[in-house]
Amino acid sequence: MNVSQSVLKLISLEGKVAIISGAASGIGKGTAELLAEAGAHIAVLDIDKEKGKDTAAELKKTGKKAEFFKCDVTSDAECKKAVKAVFMTFGKIDILFNNAGISIRKNTVDLKEEEWDIVLGVTLKGVYMLSHHVIPYMIENKGGSIINAGSGWSLKGGPDAVSYCAAKGGVLNLTRAMAIDHGRDNIRVNCVCPGDVDTPLLRGECRQLEEDIKEFMEDAADRPIRRVGTPEDVARAVLFFASDLSTWVTGANLVVDGGGIA
Repeated sequence: MNVSQSVLKLISLEGKVAIISGAASGIGKGTAELLAEAGAHIAVLDIDKEKGKDTAAELKKTGKKAEFFKCDVTSDAECKKAVKAVFMTFGKIDILFNNAGISIRKNTVDLKEEEWDIVLGVTLKGVYMLSHHVIPYMIENKGGSIINAGSGWSLKGGPDAVSYCAAKGGVLNLTRAMAIDHGRDNIRVNCVCPGDVDTPLLRGECRQLEEDIKEFMEDAADRPIRRVGTPEDVARAVLFFASDLSTWVTGANLVVDGGGIA
Protein backbone atom coordinates (compact mmCIF):
# COMPACT_ATOMS: atom_id res chain seq x y z
CA MET A 1 0.00 0.00 0.00
CA ASN A 2 1.39 3.38 -0.98
CA VAL A 3 1.73 6.12 1.63
CA SER A 4 -0.74 8.91 0.87
CA GLN A 5 0.50 12.31 -0.23
CA SER A 6 -1.25 13.93 2.72
CA VAL A 7 0.81 11.85 5.15
CA LEU A 8 4.05 12.56 3.29
CA LYS A 9 3.23 16.26 3.39
CA LEU A 10 3.04 16.13 7.19
CA ILE A 11 6.73 15.18 7.50
CA SER A 12 7.97 17.23 4.56
CA LEU A 13 10.18 20.26 5.24
CA GLU A 14 10.34 21.14 1.56
CA GLY A 15 11.50 24.73 1.15
CA LYS A 16 11.96 25.29 4.90
CA VAL A 17 15.15 26.86 6.24
CA ALA A 18 16.67 25.24 9.33
CA ILE A 19 19.46 26.57 11.53
CA ILE A 20 21.29 23.86 13.48
CA SER A 21 23.92 24.81 16.04
CA GLY A 22 26.69 22.38 16.88
CA ALA A 23 26.10 20.81 13.47
CA ALA A 24 29.70 19.85 12.73
CA SER A 25 29.38 16.45 14.40
CA GLY A 26 27.24 14.16 16.53
CA ILE A 27 23.54 14.85 17.01
CA GLY A 28 23.76 18.16 15.15
CA LYS A 29 25.26 16.58 12.06
CA GLY A 30 22.84 13.64 12.14
CA THR A 31 19.93 16.06 12.41
CA ALA A 32 21.25 18.21 9.56
CA GLU A 33 21.32 15.13 7.35
CA LEU A 34 17.78 14.04 8.23
CA LEU A 35 16.19 17.48 7.94
CA ALA A 36 17.90 17.90 4.58
CA GLU A 37 16.44 14.54 3.50
CA ALA A 38 13.03 15.94 4.49
CA GLY A 39 13.59 18.87 2.12
CA ALA A 40 14.98 21.61 4.37
CA HIS A 41 17.76 24.00 3.44
CA ILE A 42 20.37 23.71 6.20
CA ALA A 43 22.37 26.46 7.90
CA VAL A 44 25.23 24.64 9.60
CA LEU A 45 26.40 26.61 12.65
CA ASP A 46 29.46 25.60 14.63
CA ILE A 47 32.57 27.05 16.22
CA ASP A 48 34.64 24.39 14.42
CA LYS A 49 35.19 25.93 10.99
CA GLU A 50 36.78 22.92 9.28
CA LYS A 51 34.30 20.29 10.45
CA GLY A 52 31.39 22.66 9.91
CA LYS A 53 32.44 23.25 6.31
CA ASP A 54 32.81 19.49 5.86
CA THR A 55 29.22 18.90 7.05
CA ALA A 56 27.87 21.50 4.62
CA ALA A 57 29.99 20.08 1.79
CA GLU A 58 28.75 16.54 2.44
CA LEU A 59 25.15 17.73 2.28
CA LYS A 60 25.81 19.57 -0.97
CA LYS A 61 27.30 16.43 -2.53
CA THR A 62 23.92 14.73 -2.10
CA GLY A 63 22.17 17.58 -3.88
CA LYS A 64 20.98 19.35 -0.74
CA LYS A 65 21.17 23.09 -0.14
CA ALA A 66 23.45 23.87 2.80
CA GLU A 67 25.85 26.55 3.94
CA PHE A 68 28.26 26.84 6.87
CA PHE A 69 28.24 29.83 9.22
CA LYS A 70 30.89 30.07 11.94
CA CYS A 71 29.32 30.94 15.27
CA ASP A 72 30.33 30.96 18.92
CA VAL A 73 26.90 30.69 20.56
CA THR A 74 28.13 32.42 23.71
CA SER A 75 28.79 35.62 21.74
CA ASP A 76 25.96 38.06 21.09
CA ALA A 77 27.86 39.63 18.20
CA GLU A 78 28.61 36.29 16.50
CA CYS A 79 25.03 35.02 16.93
CA LYS A 80 23.61 38.23 15.51
CA LYS A 81 26.02 38.13 12.56
CA ALA A 82 25.40 34.45 11.82
CA VAL A 83 21.60 34.71 12.01
CA LYS A 84 21.57 37.77 9.76
CA ALA A 85 23.85 35.96 7.29
CA VAL A 86 21.48 32.96 7.25
CA PHE A 87 18.55 35.26 6.53
CA MET A 88 20.44 37.08 3.78
CA THR A 89 21.46 33.73 2.22
CA PHE A 90 18.14 31.89 2.39
CA GLY A 91 15.56 34.70 2.73
CA LYS A 92 13.82 33.34 5.84
CA ILE A 93 14.24 31.17 8.93
CA ASP A 94 11.63 28.50 9.74
CA ILE A 95 13.39 26.11 12.14
CA LEU A 96 16.02 26.50 14.85
CA PHE A 97 17.61 23.51 16.54
CA ASN A 98 19.60 24.76 19.53
CA ASN A 99 21.92 21.80 19.81
CA ALA A 100 25.34 23.22 20.79
CA GLY A 101 26.53 22.09 24.19
CA ILE A 102 29.52 20.87 26.18
CA SER A 103 29.98 18.73 29.26
CA ILE A 104 32.58 18.90 32.03
CA ARG A 105 32.25 15.91 34.34
CA LYS A 106 33.02 17.28 37.79
CA ASN A 107 31.20 17.70 41.10
CA THR A 108 30.59 21.01 42.85
CA VAL A 109 33.82 20.95 44.87
CA ASP A 110 36.11 20.05 41.96
CA LEU A 111 34.49 22.26 39.33
CA LYS A 112 36.24 25.58 38.73
CA GLU A 113 34.35 28.83 38.24
CA GLU A 114 35.55 29.23 34.67
CA GLU A 115 34.42 25.66 33.89
CA TRP A 116 30.95 26.42 35.27
CA ASP A 117 30.83 29.55 33.12
CA ILE A 118 31.79 27.82 29.87
CA VAL A 119 29.32 24.94 30.31
CA LEU A 120 26.45 27.29 31.20
CA GLY A 121 27.55 29.70 28.49
CA VAL A 122 27.50 27.22 25.62
CA THR A 123 24.76 24.90 26.79
CA LEU A 124 22.22 27.34 28.28
CA LYS A 125 23.13 30.88 27.29
CA GLY A 126 23.67 29.70 23.72
CA VAL A 127 20.01 28.63 23.51
CA TYR A 128 18.88 32.08 24.65
CA MET A 129 21.39 33.90 22.44
CA LEU A 130 20.47 32.27 19.13
CA SER A 131 16.76 32.34 19.95
CA HIS A 132 17.04 36.04 20.82
CA HIS A 133 18.21 36.79 17.29
CA VAL A 134 16.13 34.21 15.40
CA ILE A 135 12.69 34.91 16.89
CA PRO A 136 12.25 38.35 15.25
CA TYR A 137 12.81 36.73 11.84
CA MET A 138 10.30 34.01 12.70
CA ILE A 139 7.76 36.64 13.74
CA GLU A 140 8.31 38.36 10.39
CA ASN A 141 7.80 34.95 8.75
CA LYS A 142 4.49 34.47 10.63
CA GLY A 143 5.76 31.51 12.65
CA GLY A 144 8.39 28.86 13.15
CA SER A 145 9.58 25.94 15.23
CA ILE A 146 12.37 26.06 17.82
CA ILE A 147 13.72 22.80 19.19
CA ASN A 148 16.08 22.93 22.17
CA ALA A 149 18.45 20.11 23.05
CA GLY A 150 17.87 19.06 26.61
CA SER A 151 18.96 15.77 28.17
CA GLY A 152 17.76 12.97 30.37
CA TRP A 153 19.59 15.04 32.97
CA SER A 154 17.13 17.87 32.35
CA LEU A 155 14.73 15.68 34.31
CA LYS A 156 16.99 13.99 36.88
CA GLY A 157 20.42 14.46 38.36
CA GLY A 158 23.60 12.65 37.39
CA PRO A 159 26.99 12.01 39.00
CA ASP A 160 29.95 14.35 38.55
CA ALA A 161 28.07 16.60 36.13
CA VAL A 162 26.83 19.50 38.23
CA SER A 163 27.24 22.22 35.59
CA TYR A 164 25.81 20.08 32.78
CA CYS A 165 22.79 19.07 34.86
CA ALA A 166 22.18 22.71 35.82
CA ALA A 167 22.44 23.84 32.21
CA LYS A 168 20.18 21.13 30.81
CA GLY A 169 17.62 21.63 33.56
CA GLY A 170 17.63 25.31 32.62
CA VAL A 171 17.13 24.48 28.95
CA LEU A 172 13.96 22.54 29.74
CA ASN A 173 12.33 25.32 31.75
CA LEU A 174 13.57 27.97 29.31
CA THR A 175 11.74 25.98 26.63
CA ARG A 176 8.48 26.17 28.57
CA ALA A 177 8.85 29.91 29.16
CA MET A 178 9.63 30.60 25.50
CA ALA A 179 6.62 28.54 24.42
CA ILE A 180 4.34 30.63 26.63
CA ASP A 181 5.77 33.92 25.38
CA HIS A 182 5.74 33.18 21.67
CA GLY A 183 2.74 30.95 21.07
CA ARG A 184 0.88 34.10 20.04
CA ASP A 185 3.50 34.57 17.31
CA ASN A 186 2.79 31.07 15.96
CA ILE A 187 6.22 29.96 17.14
CA ARG A 188 6.33 26.53 18.74
CA VAL A 189 9.13 25.80 21.21
CA ASN A 190 9.86 22.24 22.32
CA CYS A 191 12.67 20.26 23.90
CA VAL A 192 14.17 16.91 22.95
CA CYS A 193 15.86 15.09 25.84
CA PRO A 194 18.33 12.43 24.69
CA GLY A 195 19.96 9.79 26.83
CA ASP A 196 23.46 8.47 26.12
CA VAL A 197 24.13 8.86 22.40
CA ASP A 198 27.33 7.68 20.73
CA THR A 199 28.85 11.05 19.86
CA PRO A 200 32.20 12.79 20.33
CA LEU A 201 30.64 14.48 23.39
CA LEU A 202 29.86 11.15 25.10
CA ARG A 203 33.26 9.70 24.26
CA GLY A 204 34.84 12.87 25.59
CA GLU A 205 33.06 12.31 28.89
CA CYS A 206 34.56 8.83 29.01
CA ARG A 207 38.04 10.31 28.64
CA GLN A 208 37.36 12.92 31.33
CA LEU A 209 36.30 10.20 33.75
CA GLU A 210 39.34 8.10 32.74
CA GLU A 211 37.18 5.04 32.19
CA ASP A 212 37.62 2.14 29.81
CA ILE A 213 35.64 2.93 26.66
CA LYS A 214 34.27 -0.60 26.26
CA GLU A 215 33.00 -0.75 29.85
CA PHE A 216 31.72 2.83 29.61
CA MET A 217 29.62 2.04 26.54
CA GLU A 218 28.36 -1.21 28.07
CA ASP A 219 27.19 0.71 31.13
CA ALA A 220 25.55 3.32 28.88
CA ALA A 221 23.66 0.55 27.08
CA ASP A 222 22.17 -0.77 30.35
CA ARG A 223 18.58 0.30 29.70
CA PRO A 224 15.32 -1.35 28.53
CA ILE A 225 16.26 -0.97 24.85
CA ARG A 226 19.73 -2.36 25.34
CA ARG A 227 21.91 -0.14 23.24
CA VAL A 228 23.43 3.32 23.19
CA GLY A 229 21.53 5.84 21.09
CA THR A 230 22.54 7.15 17.68
CA PRO A 231 22.34 10.70 16.33
CA GLU A 232 19.63 9.45 13.98
CA ASP A 233 17.45 8.41 16.94
CA VAL A 234 17.44 11.98 18.20
CA ALA A 235 17.17 13.50 14.73
CA ARG A 236 13.83 11.75 14.21
CA ALA A 237 12.45 13.42 17.33
CA VAL A 238 13.69 16.79 16.07
CA LEU A 239 11.97 16.12 12.73
CA PHE A 240 8.71 15.48 14.60
CA PHE A 241 8.93 18.87 16.32
CA ALA A 242 10.06 20.66 13.16
CA SER A 243 7.33 19.21 10.93
CA ASP A 244 3.57 19.55 10.67
CA LEU A 245 3.23 16.35 12.68
CA SER A 246 3.38 18.55 15.79
CA THR A 247 1.39 21.65 14.86
CA TRP A 248 -0.40 21.74 18.25
CA VAL A 249 2.59 20.77 20.38
CA THR A 250 4.54 23.45 22.23
CA GLY A 251 6.26 23.69 25.59
CA ALA A 252 6.75 19.91 25.54
CA ASN A 253 9.72 17.65 26.11
CA LEU A 254 10.30 14.32 24.41
CA VAL A 255 12.65 11.86 26.11
CA VAL A 256 14.65 9.80 23.62
CA ASP A 257 16.74 7.47 25.75
CA GLY A 258 15.78 3.85 25.15
CA GLY A 259 13.87 3.84 28.44
CA GLY A 260 16.84 4.93 30.56
CA ILE A 261 14.82 7.02 33.00
CA ALA A 262 11.61 5.00 32.72
